[in-house]
Amino acid sequence: MRSITWLILLFLPLWSLSQGSIGNFSVDETIFYSQTKQMNQFFLRFNGEEDIHGKRLYEGDPGYHDLKTRKKYVNMLFDNSNSLISDDTKFVFIEEALNKKNPVFLDFHGNSWFAEVAATFLYKKEKVNLILYLKLEKQNGGYKWMFSNVYFDRFESWFTHINDTANLKYFIHPMSHELDFMNLHKIFRDSGNLDYYLESDYQPDMLALFVMEMKNENLEFISVNNVKFHIFQVQNWYFEVSYFNRNDMNSGWLISNILRVTEREKKDLIRHYSHTN
Repeated sequence: MRSITWLILLFLPLWSLSQGSIGNFSVDETIFYSQTKQMNQFFLRFNGEEDIHGKRLYEGDPGYHDLKTRKKYVNMLFDNSNSLISDDTKFVFIEEALNKKNPVFLDFHGNSWFAEVAATFLYKKEKVNLILYLKLEKQNGGYKWMFSNVYFDRFESWFTHINDTANLKYFIHPMSHELDFMNLHKIFRDSGNLDYYLESDYQPDMLALFVMEMKNENLEFISVNNVKFHIFQVQNWYFEVSYFNRNDMNSGWLISNILRVTEREKKDLIRHYSHTN
């Protein structure tokens, strides 16, 4: 009898916790709050297409796309450790994204969201870091991730003179055609300044350079270091989603950065993630 009483007393705090509440959230909510383990789940919860128990909701199910519930749980999809994301910013974003007349639903298979993969490569036997950008593309009735752009500081350094109009030393004389462009010999001998002679609106295709260096076996993939996502599907907003693996309720895939932007600013940002924009 004493052993049974001891066991009851031992597990009573855990039983009370599971039936009660933590802060302002019930246990069901805290479970929901701590289990955003997949990016697809982030989309479902943002849209109100998954309940607090992780059950997928479909049209006609109770709670499906319910605005009140969505506002409650979208607020939980923010990284609470980030002091740069104010409560006011969260409130305005949620009110605008989930307004009654035209609420936003994120589209997992839609455009305007990108994966960012920080990876380690060997470049000519030297260990280097690259950033790969990918987006989902529809093909043959399904979807697959495709490389949309890449950032590598070595590639950037090859084009430091682009749009540099201050230096008038490097130019091809407008009458060069009359001499069959014989002055090209001089230009090509000075290959380090070749980017001075590119047309004024030229933008280098970093993705093409990446493919070329991979095919020439100058680049060798080693590992993925980190993954995050950039989402542009909410009008006048951009936000970043990162994974937080920590021992508290606010973990998993969460909004780690958010900015209010104009649609024109958004296009400029998207251009960074996709060489075609």
